[in-house]
Amino acid sequence: MEQLATVWRAMVLDRDPDADVRDLPGVAVRWADSRFAFWNCVTLTETGVGPDLLAERLGRAADVMRSKGRAGFLWVFEDLLDDEARAGLPEAAGRAGLTLAFSGTGMAGDLLPLPEPTHPELTFVRVGTEEQLQAYADLNSRAYGMPLEDGRDGLLGSTLWKKEVHAYLGMRGDVPVTCAGAVEADGRLFVALVATDPRWERRGYGEAVTRKALYEGARATGLTRATLHATAAGAPVYPRIGFVPNSPLHFFALAG
Repeated sequence: MEQLATVWRAMVLDRDPDADVRDLPGVAVRWADSRFAFWNCVTLTETGVGPDLLAERLGRAADVMRSKGRAGFLWVFEDLLDDEARAGLPEAAGRAGLTLAFSGTGMAGDLLPLPEPTHPELTFVRVGTEEQLQAYADLNSRAYGMPLEDGRDGLLGSTLWKKEVHAYLGMRGDVPVTCAGAVEADGRLFVALVATDPRWERRGYGEAVTRKALYEGARATGLTRATLHATAAGAPVYPRIGFVPNSPLHFFALAG
């Protein structure tokens, strides 16, 4: 959760210097009001949350989301809740006007340095131009079923993604087919926006490009620990690299 709050602060302020970045009691707001819904984020931040406090925090988060022009997600890390609140989360979210969009898991590991990654079908290119950044955005849009313009609205024009994120494209010849980024955050490398074109899945591309981003990030920073938030679809890839699952993670959207 702390990694999310730290990294997303940088991401949304990069997207919009006037983005809504606030730390309310029990709720962190990281909201760029972008067409790229992942840049519109609210998350719960306290530990040991019980049912009554959960209901209050979900209501506050939903109110923030309703005040915005663009859709986004409330991220809930299950391990921040006590057993009773965890069991009652779906019902509590429904009462707050929220619906489960999808789930995943947080992961972390002391896994670096990695050997230099290779894949027989890929070459790797670091993102450094607008054209490459657009390719990175388009891969994410395709992987997550978004219109291309949504991903482009989130990433095009970014200095952060071209200068500070170790963002890589995996190329089949001249065609970008997969991508991953790693960025330094509070003494760790945080993996973000891993995506593979659905037409090229199940070939090990996502694992290979994630290894590349981590390898180059570790070389540049000397860091050895890494964290990420995986969707259910992507989760099987990361333990092969050395990540260990920790907290289940749920993404809620406004109902209706």
